[in-house]
Amino acid sequence: MSSVEPVETWQQRLRSSGHRLTPQRELVLRAVEELGHATPDEVHAEVRRHSDSVNLSTIYRTLELLDDLGLIRHAHLTDRAPTYHSATSHEHAHLVCRSCGETVSIGRDEVERSLAPLAESRGFAPDYGHLTVFGTCATCTGPPAD
Repeated sequence: MSSVEPVETWQQRLRSSGHRLTPQRELVLRAVEELGHATPDEVHAEVRRHSDSVNLSTIYRTLELLDDLGLIRHAHLTDRAPTYHSATSHEHAHLVCRSCGETVSIGRDEVERSLAPLAESRGFAPDYGHLTVFGTCATCTGPPAD
């Protein structure tokens, strides 16, 4: 008989870490989940649709807390602010085109198959969810020369 650990809800995770469950935290988490990949400014704009009492500094503090608690993840898809996404979605890495800005999500299993031999040979445990590879997409590179 296998024992399955109960899944901790985000509310329980907040409380068990000594933090209060506030409407602002719930709005920020919901915005990240709804937006997919979002910058703090985009999260702020979404939250403001539901409450005009939440300021940008609250958004930044809440995003940092939710990231520290593992409820959301961040990645650096530009040289500007980090982009946040839900930790409940599949873990993935990103390929970002420096020319057009296209971002492609690559599932952890595919990234891990590619990087595992390199990581193992170096005794390294990558954080695949934070991995972003910058380059040029096929559209911007153009067709190969004959």
